[in-house]
Amino acid sequence: MAFLGTMNIVGSGLTAQQLRLDIISENITNMNTTRTENGEDPYRRKMVVFEAESGRDSFRMAMAQAMGASNRGSEKAGGVRVTEIMEDPTEFPITYDPTHPDANEDGYLEMPNVILVKEITDAMAASQAYSANVTAFNTLKSVISRGLDLGAR
Repeated sequence: MAFLGTMNIVGSGLTAQQLRLDIISENITNMNTTRTENGEDPYRRKMVVFEAESGRDSFRMAMAQAMGASNRGSEKAGGVRVTEIMEDPTEFPITYDPTHPDANEDGYLEMPNVILVKEITDAMAASQAYSANVTAFNTLKSVISRGLDLGAR
């Protein structure tokens, strides 16, 4: 059933964008965290890396399918997957605040490399992508429902 592959594709998009929103939320939450668990550096911004999954069968699989051979379990749906959650390598901004407990002896403080405007923009893009996947899923549901209605007549 081809629609199951489409559901898998849409589901992978929903899952990936939800993880992206979670990471963005973590970044915003820690945008003023000047000390991590190990007590050394400030919080470093995280980014999600996606990779496209090809839904195309290999030539061998396509030939076996054309000849009527069963290749159950070897079908691949396309979609997207998260390959890595990486840390942003940009430098930490430095501010002057001699009253802060994490400031150095000269009064300078390294702050996290999280920029709120960038995080909000990324959150808006992730939200739009998530919404587009929901729309695709609802369209698929509608097509399946209409197909079942036609089959019942």
